[in-house]
This record gives sequence, structure tokens and C-alpha cells, in this order.
Amino acid sequence: MPLFVGLTTQQFRMVARLFKKRHYAQGEVVIKEGSSGAAFFVIESGEATVTVRGKKKATLKMFDHFGELALIDGGPRTETVTATTDLVCYAVNYWDFRPFVIANGVIGWKLLQGLAQMLRDAAEG
Repeated sequence: MPLFVGLTTQQFRMVARLFKKRHYAQGEVVIKEGSSGAAFFVIESGEATVTVRGKKKATLKMFDHFGELALIDGGPRTETVTATTDLVCYAVNYWDFRPFVIANGVIGWKLLQGLAQMLRDAAEG
């Protein structure tokens, strides 16, 4: 996952401790377009559909992720993600992530570099 690519194993483990396991039933909305954002998700199992203004944009599966911008600015969601099967995710919220990054500047910098790479890849793709 590009967001975590620059981290050492020890740094990755430190970040991983922030994540909490979450379960969503088939049909349940995980995040809703336009709502305030406060969490980043990584899918452990199941599938989800991404829609923007009601149009399907993607299907997410194991190890896919969404909501990374919410970790930075807590701004409104740009898409809706709905569980198309029972879905298990690991999530970290803004309120846990922000103080961690402030206290661990080197890790924060590496995560920002990963986010920048993700944005470059999305712009090219």
C-alpha cells in the first residue's frame, strides 16, 4: 500500500496499533459522500462499492483502502462506500492519528510522501 511504503517494519507496527477492527453488514454504508470524514479504512475481507453522485466508480476488495484524506484534513467525503458483501475493515480515526503523527515526525513525513505518491498515481491513472 503506497501510503505505508516508506515505513520500516517497526514504524509500520507502531501505526498498525492505531487501527481498530470494524464489521459492516452487506448493504451497510461505510462512508457517505458529503459527510464529514474522520477515518481511513483498509479492507481485510469482503467487497465494497464506491459511488460518486450515485454512479459506480469502483469495487474494493481485500487490502484496498479508502478515506486517507480524512486523516489529514477531516474534510467532507468525496464518495460513498457501501458493503456489497459482509465487510471487515481496519480503521484509524483522525483523533488517534493526528497526535501520533505530531509525536512521531519522521513517520508523519514518510506518510505524507506516501500520500503524495498516491495522489500522483491517481492523477496519472
